[in-house]
Amino acid sequence: MIMQVRLPDGSIKIYDGPVTPGQIAREISEGLWRNAAGALVNGQLWDLDRPIDFDCELKIVKLEEPEAAEIYRHTMSHIMAQAVMRIYGADKVKLGIGPTIENGFYYDFDIQDAKITEEDLTKIEEEMKKIIKEDLKIERFELPKAEAIELMKQRGQVYKVELIEEIPDEKVSFYKQGEFIDLCRGPHLPSTGKVKHFKLLSVSGAYWRGNEKNPMLQRIYGTAFAKKEDLENYLKMLEEAKKRDHRKLGPQLDLFFINTDVAAGMPIFLPYGMTVLLELMNLSRKLHKKYGYKEVGTPLIMHEKLWRQSGHWDHYKNNMYFTEKEEVTYAVKPMNCPGHILIYKNKPVSYKDLPIRLFEFGRVHRYERGGVLHGLLRVRTFTQDDAHIFCREDQVVAEVTNVVK
Repeated sequence: MIMQVRLPDGSIKIYDGPVTPGQIAREISEGLWRNAAGALVNGQLWDLDRPIDFDCELKIVKLEEPEAAEIYRHTMSHIMAQAVMRIYGADKVKLGIGPTIENGFYYDFDIQDAKITEEDLTKIEEEMKKIIKEDLKIERFELPKAEAIELMKQRGQVYKVELIEEIPDEKVSFYKQGEFIDLCRGPHLPSTGKVKHFKLLSVSGAYWRGNEKNPMLQRIYGTAFAKKEDLENYLKMLEEAKKRDHRKLGPQLDLFFINTDVAAGMPIFLPYGMTVLLELMNLSRKLHKKYGYKEVGTPLIMHEKLWRQSGHWDHYKNNMYFTEKEEVTYAVKPMNCPGHILIYKNKPVSYKDLPIRLFEFGRVHRYERGGVLHGLLRVRTFTQDDAHIFCREDQVVAEVTNVVK
């Protein structure tokens, strides 16, 4: 079998059998191999030690390059999970998922008889440092689906069994480092000692697979960087952001507060806050009128049959609030759209009257789970400067152009 590997400079390497990106990196230079985190194979992130047995375009990804962050942060999430299992006991820790996210990673845990607090993060970090120092080789292996399920059942990993059962492929990939084995697509670093600069940031709760009917897991967030300086700069940025957190500034500046006892997720605006809000509304009102919008107002509560007709009842009911009077069910509006359509349908409209542009400062209410509420960014009620355009087909391009100006 002859295969060709094209490098970024256009050169082509010829091989008569499978080869790993790590082997190719070492052929190019010892320095490149030592500084490599992984590879891009036909644009897909790839382990350094995972064989390639097909023609491809290959780029070695160095630790300091942006693409490497997904690899070493993913590995760091596994190191964290291994540390948690060592501390709390492998037989007592059930693993959820541990993906990379923007600027970091997290892992979800179901831990028997233990609740992780912010104070526990230091000891988890210390165990992670030991695992990094051990420089454990990270190995990828595959199993037929049935064997993969049996392996996870033997290890008591019920959440992994659930995930494997939904994987359509006949084979499933795992990664192993020392005693730790995890279901994972990868890719990962060649060993646990490849990157050292990390920090665990916070602990929170998270429902398994985001469903409140499922168990609540413990989620640990962290971050990692290839360079110590980059980690320190990021942590300084987080500290500065905390000082400017609107959840602190709002009450401190007498702008707003949230009473979690009686109105969780529902901001109460104070005089200074209302002044700011009214100024923003005046600016929005001025801009809407400039572009030909007419201001309207629609009821906060409307009959359930409207929401059935609009489709909200079938597709959004779990996020709505309801009330009942005289055996009639009403819904508190989560959106303004149906109300604006009622206005359009209220009387016959000539094609000559189009376009009709309506806007409203509509107070809407949407139920959000308590665990996702976040200051003014994730709430259960807010005022929406909402607008709708009713126009002829031949006016669509002009109307959309005006909207995105």
